[in-house]
Amino acid sequence: MKQSIVHVALVVRDYDEAIRFYTEKLSFTVVEDSYQPEQDKRWVLIAPPGSDGPALLLARASTPEQEQVIGKQTGGRVFLFLSTDDFWRDYNRMVSVGITFVREPKIESYGTVAVFEDLYGNLWDLLEWIPQAPSTPPQ
Repeated sequence: MKQSIVHVALVVRDYDEAIRFYTEKLSFTVVEDSYQPEQDKRWVLIAPPGSDGPALLLARASTPEQEQVIGKQTGGRVFLFLSTDDFWRDYNRMVSVGITFVREPKIESYGTVAVFEDLYGNLWDLLEWIPQAPSTPPQ
């Protein structure tokens, strides 16, 4: 059996504001942006530059319950992990465009890591793995 995760849904307030943030601040690309008339919503997939892994599905909140979880889908824990081939290049660029880091860079046994917030307050790890390090940091 072979399975894989292809998309992760991220609940957002507005498609266009989310697209602007992720493309302008994090340099993501829009993989797809198509209107789904039968559901009156858009199918918006974004991905980091050079990625061949899962894409983020920007899912606009459509109920009060969904609106309440914008920015806190994981209850305040780090939600997503953005791997890079050059931590300091990306960290410095992100700081220069106004990304807020809530945990400063730290050298760990698995690599260099810092925690930042997206426009809604979701927490992300920016990390550069040490070659041959395990692919998951200790919890």
